Amino acid sequence: MGKLWRWILGYSDAAPSARASVAMPAPAPVDVAEPPEAVPLALLDERFHRFVLGLPDYEITEPSLEERALLRRLQLHSVQFDVRSLPRLPTVLPQLLRSLKADNVGGAQLAKLIGRDPVLVGEVMRVSHSIYYRTLHPIQSLQHAVVLLGQDGLRRVVTMHVMKPILHASAGMFGHVAGQRLWEHAERCAHACAYLGKSSSDPFEAYLAGIVCNTGTGAVVRLLDQEAPAEIGPLTGQFLAACARLGAQISLKAAQHWNLPANVLQALEERADSRSAPTTPLGRALACADTLAMTQVLCDRGLLPSGASPAGEHCEFFPAAMVERCQQDLRRHFRDTEARAD
Repeated sequence: MGKLWRWILGYSDAAPSARASVAMPAPAPVDVAEPPEAVPLALLDERFHRFVLGLPDYEITEPSLEERALLRRLQLHSVQFDVRSLPRLPTVLPQLLRSLKADNVGGAQLAKLIGRDPVLVGEVMRVSHSIYYRTLHPIQSLQHAVVLLGQDGLRRVVTMHVMKPILHASAGMFGHVAGQRLWEHAERCAHACAYLGKSSSDPFEAYLAGIVCNTGTGAVVRLLDQEAPAEIGPLTGQFLAACARLGAQISLKAAQHWNLPANVLQALEERADSRSAPTTPLGRALACADTLAMTQVLCDRGLLPSGASPAGEHCEFFPAAMVERCQQDLRRHFRDTEARAD
């Protein structure tokens, strides 16, 4: 598995109420007619993770005895988490990624390899038809799409192809909704991280940091499905924040297992350390991109006012005008993407 990524990159105890049905209601949508406001980071985090898990708002702030016991079990599992339990990679990927590293491999050979994986074919064709690659003449073949995307574009598509099934691997009471919602965030986070890091980081490393940052969150969702007792309540904000920290730690373990580049590992390590602010350029880009992606997902779902912006230190690493341009780019890119999907 380690070689694979080197190929990609080129080197109070009040008892809560009983749990509701499997499809738990999402937080009530915010009135989009309200003027946009800066959203505090703590509120943004909690609202996003309630959305991911399909949980309602919950006014009790002190975790119950049951929550504390559950968190201890999750912490134990996270320490012992075996990254080899993550979904296996498609068999076509190693050879394809080796070919992407070589300079003498032509479009026909790459198209032949990609053609062995129908899902990857679909992703290549979908991306090549995006607004960023539109040409005067329609794309009529897979080889044409491969040549149009180029090696950088193909690396991004392949990385998405690797990560999407990993995030969608959740199942059960919480996981049945979490996978798609985590993927919505990962796409936006990767896009924003590449945008914010374009002047100080390798663009693909920045994209990669964003796309893998929720790997551990998906793993925590699966652990939560296994460990949470049926009588547990809607879960407090403190509990959800602790789960988010565990998820960041597991994401770092997975990245280390995959032998991602040092800059990406450092950024993920800074994200997992909630005691201090990130100091590296990529770590700062990832922190800001993470919050912008959460904000955009919640705005897209009507759970924050349209045009809302995150407040807090994570986006203070960049000029306000740059953060605003990044948000505009996110809205434009994913509005176009979703319109094409419809």
